[in-house]
Formats: sequence, C-alpha cells, structure tokens
Amino acid sequence: MRQVVRLKCNDILFVIAVTLFITIVQNTRFFYRAWQIIEPDPLHNIIFSASMPVLLFCCLNIIFSLLLLPYLRKPVAIAFILIGAAVNYFMYSFNTVIDRNMTQNALETDFHEALDLISLKMMLWFTLIGIIPAIIVAWVKITPSRSCWRFLWVRATNIIVSALVIVLIALFFYKDYAPFFRNNKDMVKLLTPSNVVGSLVNNLSNYIDSRKPFEQIGLDARKGPLISQQPKKTLLVLVLGETARAENFSLGGDSRNTNPQLSKRDNITYFDNVSSCGTATAVSVPCMFSNMTRKQYSESTAKHTENVMDILARAKVSVLWRDNDSGCKGVCNRVPNEDLTKLKLPEFCKGGACLDDILLYKLDDYINTLDNDGIIVLHQMGSHGPSYHERYTEEYRKFTPTCDTNDIQDCDVASLRNTYDNTILYTDAMLDKTISLLQKHQDKFATAMIYLSDHGESLGENGLYLHGTPYAIAPSQQTHVPMLMWTSGEYRQAQKLDEDCLAKTKQNEFSQDNLFHSLLGIFNIQTTEYQSALDMFQPCRKTS
Repeated sequence: MRQVVRLKCNDILFVIAVTLFITIVQNTRFFYRAWQIIEPDPLHNIIFSASMPVLLFCCLNIIFSLLLLPYLRKPVAIAFILIGAAVNYFMYSFNTVIDRNMTQNALETDFHEALDLISLKMMLWFTLIGIIPAIIVAWVKITPSRSCWRFLWVRATNIIVSALVIVLIALFFYKDYAPFFRNNKDMVKLLTPSNVVGSLVNNLSNYIDSRKPFEQIGLDARKGPLISQQPKKTLLVLVLGETARAENFSLGGDSRNTNPQLSKRDNITYFDNVSSCGTATAVSVPCMFSNMTRKQYSESTAKHTENVMDILARAKVSVLWRDNDSGCKGVCNRVPNEDLTKLKLPEFCKGGACLDDILLYKLDDYINTLDNDGIIVLHQMGSHGPSYHERYTEEYRKFTPTCDTNDIQDCDVASLRNTYDNTILYTDAMLDKTISLLQKHQDKFATAMIYLSDHGESLGENGLYLHGTPYAIAPSQQTHVPMLMWTSGEYRQAQKLDEDCLAKTKQNEFSQDNLFHSLLGIFNIQTTEYQSALDMFQPCRKTS
C-alpha cells in the first residue's frame, strides 16, 4: 500500500506560516477599509499603507512565538484559524465590528438562533478559510528542534527581529498611525484575532466586576459650621477641562497671550505645578473625583465605590453635572446630570460636536432656582484633538495659519500650535463668561470657580501626538495640566482665605489627588474621608 506523504516544516516556519495566513487572509477586511481611508497620494501615504500588513505581521509573530509552544501549537493555531474564519464571515457579510457587545450576543445565542445564521455561503466560507487550513495545520509534521537551547534561541531571534521592525516602522510612521487610529476608532475592532480576544477579556472583566459589591463612603458626611452659619450660600462652578496643557496657558508663563480675558481679572489664582492622574479622560476623571491617589487608583474600585459628588449630595449640597464631552465616566451616575450634546442646538453644535459655550445654556435659569449650597460641574470638550480647528469659532482664530484638518501629522509644527492655542483662547473666553455669570448672583451666593484640565496633549514633540501615553513614560506635555481659581470677595470672607497665603501656595506642587479633599474642604464637609493634608486650601484658611 502506497504511503501518504505528509508535509513537513520546522518549528519556526510553522509559526511564521500561521502568522502569515492570519495576517493576510483573516485581516483583509481591515486592510481594505484602511486603504479606502488613506489617500493614495503622496508617496509617503503609499508607503504608510504598505507598512500596515508588515506591522501587523510582526506584532502577531511576537504573540504567536510566545503562544505556539510544543504540544500546544497545533490546537492553539487551529482555534485561532477557526474563530478567525467565523469572525471574518460576519464582518464581510454583515459589515459588523467585533466588540464586547457582539461577543456577548454570540455567547448568549441559543441553538435555534444559531441555526438561522447558517447558510451555504457561510459553510463554503468557513470551509475555505477555516476548515481546510485547520486540516493542513493538523496534518503537517513539525520536525523537532535539535535541542531545547536551539529552540529558545530561534524563537528569541524571531521575536527580536520582529520587535526591531516594529520600532523601525514606529520611527518613520508613528505620527501617521496615532491620528489614523484616533480618527477611526472602530478600525481596531476589525483586527483579527485581537478583536475576539479583547472582547472576550472585556466580557470576563465586566462579569467579574459585576459581582463586586458597591461601596458607599462618607456615610457620616455633614456640613460643618464654617459653611452652615454663613449668611450666603456657597456656589462653586468646577469647569473640568479637556486636553489642555499647562505650557500653553499665558497665565502659567507662555509667551503667547492665550488668556487675554482671564489676565484682566482680579482674584485669579493660577496654580503653576499641577499634575494629572492619568493621560486619558477615562483614567483622570474618575481618579480625580475618587478618594484614591494616582498611585492607589484602580478602575475597578472606582466603578464600585462612591466619589466626592456622592458625598456632597449626601451632605445636602445641590449637585449638577453638565457634559459636553464623552460622558462623566461614571462620576455623575448617581447625581443630577445633563448631556447637553443631546440638545443638538444649531447655534452651538455641528456634526455631533458642540462648542463649550453650550455648557452655559440656560445655566442662569438653574441658578435662579437654587436656594442651597451648590456645585456645578461643566465638563468641556475643550482642546480635544485631533480636530482642534472645530473647538472654536472664527472669532477666536487669532493665531494663523491654522491646521484645519484632523490629519494633524500632515501639518507643520507652527500651524498645529496655532490651532491648539486658538482652542485655549476659546476656553479663556468661556471661563470669563462663567465668572461673569457667577458675578450676577453674588447678591445671593458666595461664588467661586475652579478650572482644572483632565490631562494634557502632545503636539508633535519628539514625534508624539495626542495623549494616552503610559504615565511612566509620558512627557510633561501630557501630565502637566492647568488649574486656576477665581473667588469673589464674599467667598474669600466666608472661607476665611488668606490672599497672601494663596499667592504663595500657587507655586506648590499639587495634583488631581487634591481635588477630592479640596472640594470637601470648600463645603466644610465633616467626614472621616476628609484629609486636611490633601486639601489645597486648608493651609490658607485663617484659624481665628
């Protein structure tokens, strides 16, 4: 009987072949969409487009070099190939993206629902790019390495070469990749198999999180005599900035006059040395309102624990959160809140994004109804990129020429800086309007305003753009944030604030760790959660 000849290959060739198949065959949807988005001109863009499959191959090659180990490599490779084939069918046939919700739907699909999805086209597709490649993987004979050390050396070399290629691509094209994925966030959901693995991990994480008990804090919170005995109620507006960096504020020393309105104001204290909790909104916002410091911060704990807004509300402070950004990241879930982007007011909004002046829309009416101590949080869109040119009106286009595109990597440094500085000009004017609004209500309230940005931004320094760099290696442009405070005379008197002390304190080092305790201090909330050492203003309150 004639013996069937089996395909043979060595270990590293097997890894490379599986990686190449998944890169080329199972990610064609990603490449097709990406190449539709990227302009074919100039030559730089063509080379950038061509680098995508190379970069993906190298990333997967590193991962599979670590995963496809002896005795496990065939089952693992077959699992990835079969899952990838199914995922690709749905992405091509139904134009779906694979995210947490999609994988949850798949996991919850019953037998009859699954039968409805099966068709001849699906079976052919699954056979051609799933079953047949899986059979080949199972059939091929992998020749063993001559020694364990040789196996490790070859694998390590494969990983190192791939890593070097990734670094080389990053050196030439990082400024293209960063805005590409920022502008097209759903593209990562087309990358196989990371879309499936990431979605499953997210579902597992959410399941584990959902079983954690929710913790209330500050149950003993109540107003102290410093505020409860005042003839006027205290009203604080906290403007939560977005993507503003300290070095572009003229109040903080920038040579450009980016704060022309605020610089004319009296009783403005600008804090020179304030650092953020994170380099992204999703980290900084829940962190700064939590009772955790940056070093202690845990996203899971923050989701399942009350924050300072809950404590203030429990202590009978009227709370309102108004949002013009991507949401409050869970901070306002249990207090009154308004998503002003849903109003779609034509005088403020265009293309789904709104100017920050919308945060002041009918705010006067709300304050008129207020008869209690209150805090109003205004969450800005601020200087969020890469579409900086959409964050201000023509009136604030003072620094020119500007970068009027979201492909910021194609703009020169000067025009990009001009555009970003115009967003700061707009924020300056919006803060000035907020102060004017508070001054209208000084007959009824002791008023104050705090402005604090969530994180900073890179504008091409050292090849970096946008934000989100891991904190340990993030440049100061992403972590050094602007913070300022305006106070009325009644507020300073009610809080017993020493102005000379404030002027000296402004040079101290602070961080978003201080916000939780400073807000409790402003409203004189007596609770075991309060730590006076972290209250920015406590050293400047007169004791007599």
